[in-house]
Amino acid sequence: MTDATFAFHLIRQDGAARLGQVVTPRGIIRTPAFMPVGTAATVKAVYLDQVADAGADILLGNTYHLMLRPGAERIHRLGGLHKFMGWSKPILTDSGGFQVMSLSKIRKMSEEGARFQSHLDGTRILLTPERSIEIQCLLGSDIQMQLDECIELPAPFSEMERAMELSLRWAARSKQAFVKYSAPGQALFGIVQGGTDPLLRRRSAEGLVAIDFPGYSIGGLAVGEGQETMLRVLEETLPHLPSVKPRYLMGVGTPQDLIESVARGVDMFDCVMPTRSGRHGLAFTWNGRVNIKNAKHAEDPRPLDPESTASPFCNYSRAYLNHLLKSKEYLGAMILSWANTIFYQELMAAMRDAIAEDRFTTWRTETLARLAGDGSPR
Repeated sequence: MTDATFAFHLIRQDGAARLGQVVTPRGIIRTPAFMPVGTAATVKAVYLDQVADAGADILLGNTYHLMLRPGAERIHRLGGLHKFMGWSKPILTDSGGFQVMSLSKIRKMSEEGARFQSHLDGTRILLTPERSIEIQCLLGSDIQMQLDECIELPAPFSEMERAMELSLRWAARSKQAFVKYSAPGQALFGIVQGGTDPLLRRRSAEGLVAIDFPGYSIGGLAVGEGQETMLRVLEETLPHLPSVKPRYLMGVGTPQDLIESVARGVDMFDCVMPTRSGRHGLAFTWNGRVNIKNAKHAEDPRPLDPESTASPFCNYSRAYLNHLLKSKEYLGAMILSWANTIFYQELMAAMRDAIAEDRFTTWRTETLARLAGDGSPR
């Protein structure tokens, strides 16, 4: 069960933007925080010491993928997910609900849980709220998610309401299972659902607050609704969540998404974008995105960002990176994924500094203008 070794401290606010700390037995998570995604017990194409050196305080592990391969029981026998992957800092695991929606060949939702076929070998599996929590506890993650139903948007009101109410009932069952399976210092977050409807989002938030979780996630966004709608939903949802507990926006997103969401009061994020973009030749810099595959970089001797002292930004020319990507050399994807991992952590650190110094509004305006650039050094 959760005890005093898990806590959230709100240190300062600048407008709605929040500076804080999530305290866990394995370390402090500075917020706003971005969690690199370690889907299958690895952050793709990046060494974990590079992730730690970049400044990440926490990683995300994926319940769906790990339960299918190598299996939660096997990871538990091998000492838990931290030992298995060689990461001593906190780990957050999702519930598997999103992957059931997006990856499974055949899925059927019922009051009992989600029935689906493994995308690996077609094995039929039933994932219940209780089993999801049991898996996460076997993995040994520090922060866990309730099982919820995530639907694609746009969707009819009736479908959004059905999924929201089912997720609320599953939240209560998840908490009961967490009491049974969890270890001291672990925490379970509830997930706000309700699609794009403000009334449903409010009902979901209020229902979860009544169940009482140590943290709350906003799920079901970044699934096709667009940034404007996503930000509106955040503005309508966050006031109904306790200010004294962390707020986690799941699966988001671009640097601009992170900045705008922090401006509205979000504390934690995760997304595959930094490493997925790196593997496909896209780098994020303070002067905008750089598509290193573009032919204009083939004879460009400049580094990705001459203003940066970080190795992947200053030690490799754009021409060399263009060559690696065009030649399909693994090193190209590794360097760009490393660079993006660093950039995302630098972005969060800059936001924390701006909030601490009461200059977030000015910083936000200036940074969004820079990020709209074409990646050319100033």
